[in-house]
Amino acid sequence: MPSHQLRHCQFLVVVACGLLLAASARAEENWPQWRGPLGTGAASHAKPPIEWSETKNIRWKTKLPGKGHSTPIVWGDQIFLTIAVPFGETLPPKHSTAPGTHDGVPVTQQHDFIVLAVDRRDGKILWQKSVLKKVPHEGGHYTGSLASNSAVTDGTHVYAFFGTHGLYCLDMNGGLKWQKPFSEMQTKHGHGESASPVLHGDLLFVNWDHDGPCFVAAFDKRTGQQCWKVDRDEETSWSSPIVVENDGQAMLVVAGTNRLRAYEPATGRVIWECGGLSSNIVATPVAAQGMLFAGSSYEKKALLGIRLDGAKGDITGTNRIAWTRSRGTPYVPSPLLYGDSLYFLTHYQGILTRVESVTGVDKPGAIRLGSLGNIYASPVAADDRVYVTDLDGRTVVLSHGDKPKVLAVNTLDEEFAASAAIVGRELFLRGRSHLYCVAEAPAP
Repeated sequence: MPSHQLRHCQFLVVVACGLLLAASARAEENWPQWRGPLGTGAASHAKPPIEWSETKNIRWKTKLPGKGHSTPIVWGDQIFLTIAVPFGETLPPKHSTAPGTHDGVPVTQQHDFIVLAVDRRDGKILWQKSVLKKVPHEGGHYTGSLASNSAVTDGTHVYAFFGTHGLYCLDMNGGLKWQKPFSEMQTKHGHGESASPVLHGDLLFVNWDHDGPCFVAAFDKRTGQQCWKVDRDEETSWSSPIVVENDGQAMLVVAGTNRLRAYEPATGRVIWECGGLSSNIVATPVAAQGMLFAGSSYEKKALLGIRLDGAKGDITGTNRIAWTRSRGTPYVPSPLLYGDSLYFLTHYQGILTRVESVTGVDKPGAIRLGSLGNIYASPVAADDRVYVTDLDGRTVVLSHGDKPKVLAVNTLDEEFAASAAIVGRELFLRGRSHLYCVAEAPAP
C-alpha cells in the first residue's frame, strides 16, 4: 500500500477515536448493523413483546417488492433493507459451475439490486433506490438469496454491500454518494454470498473470502477510496468481520478456515491468528469483556473461547485459548453473547446450548427447542429473554438464566431466514415476502 494511503488511514483512525464514544451511545439505541449495536445479537435497552401471532401484537406488516435475507437495519424512524428483484424476460438458466455444486437455484432473469427504506412508525416504504440491474453470474443455495449481506449505517449514510454486485454508499434519503465495483465471487458449491460489511470510525471493512484470490480490505467511508487490502490464504466463507475493542486497542477480526485472524484497523497488519475452525465458515464471531468466541460445524465441529489480553502472533494451542468445544457447535446461525452467557445452535437445528462464556461450562448446556425445525436466523436477546426463529415462521422465546424456560412459541404465516432486529419495544422480523413490526398494542 502506498505510504500516503497508509498515513491517510492512520489519520482516519486517530480522528475516529474521539468520536466513537458518542457514536456508540447513539448506536445502542438503534440496530445499526448485522448482529446489532454491540455486534453480539443483544439489545441492551430494548423491551420487545413475548407473545404475538398474525392477529396479536403486530403493529404493521409490509409487503416487500423482492427477496432478501439481510437483517433489517434500524436508525431512528428508518429501517433499511437490501433486496434483489427479478425482472424481464425469462432467460436460459445459468447454473453455477463451482465444483461440487448442489441444492442450487439457477438464475433465469435479470435482477434489480435495491436498497429500501421503511418508515418504522407505520411500515410505509419511504424510498427504494436501484443501484444495479444485471443478470447475476450465478444463483445460490435454494434457501439463500441474492441480497443476504446486511447493510450498516452510522446515522448519516447507509452502506449496502451486494458482494459481486458492488458496495454502495447512500444518504438517508436514498441519494447515491459513491459506489465501488467488485469482481465475480466464485463461492464454494455455488451457494452464494452473504458476508456483511462493518464500520469503525471512518473506515468500512469487507471480507472477500471465496474460491479464488481472497482478501480483507478497508475503505474510506466518505469517498469509497480503498485504504488498504491484505491478501488471505483462505477459501469461501460467509462470515462477517467484526471490530473488537480490548484494553484501548481496536482489532478487526475475520474468521477463516485456515486461520481466525485479528488485524490492525489502520494498516491491515495481523495482530494475532489462530487455527482450529473447519471449512465453510458461516457464523460470525462475537466478543465482549476481553473474550472472543468463534465457531463452525461443517467437516468438523469447533468452538473457541479466546482471551484477548496478550494475544499476539500465532496463538494456536496457547494459553490464550481459554476453552474449546467439539460438540453442538454452530454452522449457519451466529452465536449470541448476552451478559456472561454464550448461546449457540447445533448446526442449524433446534437445539440451543447455553454456556458460561468465560469458562465454557454448561449452564445448563443443551436446550431442545421443541417444534422448531431448520434455523437459519441467528438468535437475538433483550430484556432477559432470548428469541430463536426458524424457517417455518415459529419463534421460541426463552427466559435468560441458568435454567431457561420457554415463555412462548409464536407463529407467523411466513418463511424466515433473516435474523431479527430489536429496537425499543419493537421486534422486526423480515420474512420471505413481508417485513413485520412486532409490538404490544397500547392499552385501551
